[in-house]
Amino acid sequence: MKIKFIIICLAFVFISSCKDTAESTMDSSKEVEAVATKLNQLKGAWELKGFYNYQDNVIVDSFENNTLSRQIKMYTDTKVMWCKLLKIDSIEFFGYGSYKYEDGILTETLEFGSAFMNDVIAEQQEFVFQFELGPDRFEQIEIDEDGNRIYSENYIRIE
Repeated sequence: MKIKFIIICLAFVFISSCKDTAESTMDSSKEVEAVATKLNQLKGAWELKGFYNYQDNVIVDSFENNTLSRQIKMYTDTKVMWCKLLKIDSIEFFGYGSYKYEDGILTETLEFGSAFMNDVIAEQQEFVFQFELGPDRFEQIEIDEDGNRIYSENYIRIE
C-alpha cells in the first residue's frame, strides 16, 4: 500500500512539474514576443501628415503636409527608405539606409538617394532625431546643437 501511495505521489509531482515547465516556457515566449513587438513597433509604412515648429522647446506652429507632395517612409527590422512625390519631378527625393532606435533617439544613416540627396549624403550621412513613437503615429524631431527642438515631421501608420 505504501509503494502504491509513493508511486501516485511521484506521478503527481512529475505531472505538476511538467505543467510548471510548460507555463514557464509560455511565459518566456510571451516575454520574447513582447520585446520583439517593442523593437519592431517602427516596422511598416508611414505617411507624413504634418509638421510642428518649436520655440523654446514648445510647439508654436503646426501645419499639414500640402497636397502638392506626398512623403512615405518604410522601415524594416534594420533598413529605412523614404520617398517624396513631387509633381514637378517624379524621380526626386528619396533616400535609403539603415537606422537604429534607442532611448527616444532615432538615428538614420543614409547610404544613397536621389541626385539631390546624394549631394546631401556626401556632406552628412547620419541624421539624429528625438523620437516619439505611438501605436500608429510618430514624431521625428530635429534638434539644434544645444539640444533644443526646431521642428518635427509627424507621420501616421499606413500599413
